Amino acid sequence: MPRVVLAMSGGVDSSASAVLLKRQGYDVVGLFMRTGVHDHTDARPENKKGCCSAIDAGDARRVADRLDIPFYALDFEAEFSKIIDYFADEYARGRTPNPCVVCNTWLKFGQLWTFAKQLGAEFIATGHYARILPGLNGPELHKGVDPEKDQSYVLHGIKREVLPHLLFPVGGHTKAEIRAIAREAGLLGVAEKPDSVEICFVPSGNHTDVVRSRRPEAMASGTIVEKDGSILGEHDGIDRFTIGQRKGLGVAAGRKRFVLEILPESNTVVVGDAEDLLATGLAASRMNWLLDAPTDPLRCSAKIRYRHAGVSATVVATPEGGADVRFDEPQSAVTPGQAVTFYDGGRVLGGGWIEAAVREI
Repeated sequence: MPRVVLAMSGGVDSSASAVLLKRQGYDVVGLFMRTGVHDHTDARPENKKGCCSAIDAGDARRVADRLDIPFYALDFEAEFSKIIDYFADEYARGRTPNPCVVCNTWLKFGQLWTFAKQLGAEFIATGHYARILPGLNGPELHKGVDPEKDQSYVLHGIKREVLPHLLFPVGGHTKAEIRAIAREAGLLGVAEKPDSVEICFVPSGNHTDVVRSRRPEAMASGTIVEKDGSILGEHDGIDRFTIGQRKGLGVAAGRKRFVLEILPESNTVVVGDAEDLLATGLAASRMNWLLDAPTDPLRCSAKIRYRHAGVSATVVATPEGGADVRFDEPQSAVTPGQAVTFYDGGRVLGGGWIEAAVREI
């Protein structure tokens, strides 16, 4: 039987993944990644839906015991601390980070694969809603079949050479089907467990708590200005803002104002009208291609945030490892620090990191 190391978070998706993998005849080994988040408490705050807590570790172990699969809990606290540092650094620079992409790229599909090879495993698996499908030139990353749960956007950073070793057992199912599979397997403790909907290391729901504990210098006052430079008010740190933000600006302008730009050099936040947020394209850096890097302009769909539907675009790879992207239709709130992921239908072609919006007409 081929061996697979499954990342088990204690949630319903990874638990159902264990059930499906066993049914498919794999030799499953469960791994819980201890990140240090919530490790010293027995419960999460009321109504908070995170992951990686002591409760989650216990849930994962109980599932492994019930399914009779080996289970390991390994310490990744030092590695995960670097992800939190990245998160704080990006906000302090006036950018909006995407820690889930970084965690997936580096920890879940980097460190997990390293551990799997040490155990002689041929595959690694997670509970992500995505699929690995055969293609003309090898395995391809595709969207999950449940459009409401598809997570392919945050997986673009997976290295191409890892694709042949990846399994996404839940990707071919809807969420309702996955909960039913968990119930049928007797995993009643996790079958109805709420989805993780918050950043696991921001238990308060307020990201500035994390940013300012790690980067106190982010608490530097500055001004909120209109495009023409007229001052509307002051703020106590650019880490409170993101591109496109309308609520919580702390100023009264008499009409709706949206964050257009964040200037870390002067701690200035520029606001304006909704139409001022429209961009004709973007510049991306640190591209990771899941096919041979295109030498000609590439027609595809570009997704600029998790809940973005995607827009038809033309992508030109740059010699520096980045990409210039032009949208067929202008898009709102292109945000530096976020990821851009490229698709051909349901296939993920690759992705990178947004450096700047382009507003040329």
